[in-house]
Amino acid sequence: MPLDDLDHRLISLLRVNGREPVAALARELGVTRSTVDNRLARLVQSGTVVGFSIRVREDQDPGVVQAISFIEVEGRATSDVIRALRGYPEVSSLHTTNGAWDLVAELRTADLGEFDRLLGRIRSIPGVLNSETSLLLSSVSERAVGA
Repeated sequence: MPLDDLDHRLISLLRVNGREPVAALARELGVTRSTVDNRLARLVQSGTVVGFSIRVREDQDPGVVQAISFIEVEGRATSDVIRALRGYPEVSSLHTTNGAWDLVAELRTADLGEFDRLLGRIRSIPGVLNSETSLLLSSVSERAVGA
């Protein structure tokens, strides 16, 4: 299903706040509530929007271990590896990529022990040849970079 400008703007607003009331979304987009309702229903039904969630500020959840994992996949096993990784709740997002690595996974665990076990599970997925994982130590805002 091709997305138009209104779909893209609606998705952008929902990325900022997935719990924004339909009336507020309609005001921001300059359309009626029923238009937003219909668009949301279509986006969910088509699978473009797969869910709504909350995000916790990093400083409010300081014990969480976050990482980026680069994964090399054997031959044509990519679909099977993706299917396996989607079943792990600790994988917050998953991307295909080019270059030496086939997949990039964003990981979140409650502690280092859980993180270590997760890495072992990822490396034991049939078709995973190699991985390289980096812990995310802190987030740097654009203002902090220029300061």
